[in-house]
Amino acid sequence: MKHCRDPYVCLLASRRNGTLYLGVTSNLMQRIAQHRAGTFGGFTADHGVKLLVWFEQHATMEHAILREKQMKKWRRAWKLDLIEQANPNWDDLAVGLGFASLG
Repeated sequence: MKHCRDPYVCLLASRRNGTLYLGVTSNLMQRIAQHRAGTFGGFTADHGVKLLVWFEQHATMEHAILREKQMKKWRRAWKLDLIEQANPNWDDLAVGLGFASLG
């Protein structure tokens, strides 16, 4: 699946309107698997942040990193609005990428 090896910015959540995590990756499938397995420990593991609720592909890693830095300055409400516009049901978008549902 080529599209999962390109630069992405993604938002993960613990649940609808729950704890959010913003990150950047060049391998979306692998990064989601690592978060779900708790490989990183720390913040995402402590808060159960495992649902992929929004992602955006970029042409280069530099563009993805710039977007992530921009979004890290955003208010939480703006991130929630972004998720609601693209994914109003807060579906786990990783399921569409081949991951089993966490539900």
